Amino acid sequence: MPIYEYECLKCGKTTEAMQKFSDAPLHECEACRGELRKLISMSTFHLKGSGWYTTDYAGKNQSTSACKAQETTKTETKSDSSSSDS
Repeated sequence: MPIYEYECLKCGKTTEAMQKFSDAPLHECEACRGELRKLISMSTFHLKGSGWYTTDYAGKNQSTSACKAQETTKTETKSDSSSSDS
């Protein structure tokens, strides 16, 4: 469940509330009964690891191409050596 922050416009007190997405926003300060406004706070959601950036995708494609090129070279070498053995 997300945690929302509210600030009272009358007394300036900041309050945190754990609410569902479907819950109605809070409107009244518990301390002074003033009006609350919802604050926008920094998210704690972080994308970590490889694969989240465009450079990671480019790196994967290049290494895949390099592997395929090596496999092709190995196959060609094997077919050349087997035809010379005959």
